[in-house]
Amino acid sequence: MDDTNDAMGGARPGAPRPGQPLGARPLPDLGHLDGIGIQPVKPKKPRKPIGRRILGWLFKGALAFVLVSVAMVTLYRFVPPPFTLTMMGDIFTGHGVTKKWVPLSRIDADMARAAIAAEDSSFCTHSGFDYDSMAAAMLRNAQGGKVLRGGSTISQQTAKNVFLWQGGGYFRKGLEAWFTVLIENIWGKRRIMEVYLNVAETGIGTYGAEAGARRYFKKGAGNLTRAEAARIAAVLPLPKKRAATAPKGFTRRYGNSIAARIGVVQREGLDACVR
Repeated sequence: MDDTNDAMGGARPGAPRPGQPLGARPLPDLGHLDGIGIQPVKPKKPRKPIGRRILGWLFKGALAFVLVSVAMVTLYRFVPPPFTLTMMGDIFTGHGVTKKWVPLSRIDADMARAAIAAEDSSFCTHSGFDYDSMAAAMLRNAQGGKVLRGGSTISQQTAKNVFLWQGGGYFRKGLEAWFTVLIENIWGKRRIMEVYLNVAETGIGTYGAEAGARRYFKKGAGNLTRAEAARIAAVLPLPKKRAATAPKGFTRRYGNSIAARIGVVQREGLDACVR
């Protein structure tokens, strides 16, 4: 049989062709196996060093934080912040939360002036940070004393009240600075004041000028007198320890001082950015 096939010019399967070197055979064609689940084996990529992987995770985390924080600030440019971590703390301690959002146009102008007079006389002119006040606060704190002054602007306090928690620490201060930059550039001064006067704590479990006015004076924030607005502003630094009704000692003197400065704020146009 073999001789016959050779004689007829046929070739046995797998036999070398004439003129082909012995041992050199063509590779089998595996194209017919495509699509039936058999794929060429790809070499595994070498794993990145742990240091580079950690840096990658940190970068992705930082990028996510930036995107989320910008989105939140942009949303609150148009929508009232529904809740804050400070409010949550009052709920956990059993105090409850009393608040009512009102636009700045429905809050007596003297309330904004009182906040500027008490908390931040340069509110309309700084870019979110009052560096002179910060330097003075650092000097006073270094000298010691019973009361440590912070030097925070209304913008910084708003950023803290809306997005962060109370208390100090460099980490929280760093986040506060970031959110301060965002609200200054995305919200603007008038919106910052509006949010501040609606979320600032004006008593135990009481938030905003409207809730404070109703708690202390049984009226809305749009009907406050200059003296009443000054008393609410006097409560802002220590709302859990001070009361605007029948104030005594320092709170009474501080309120009277704020009331006198409200006229200065108005005459010198220090509230021009919120009118």
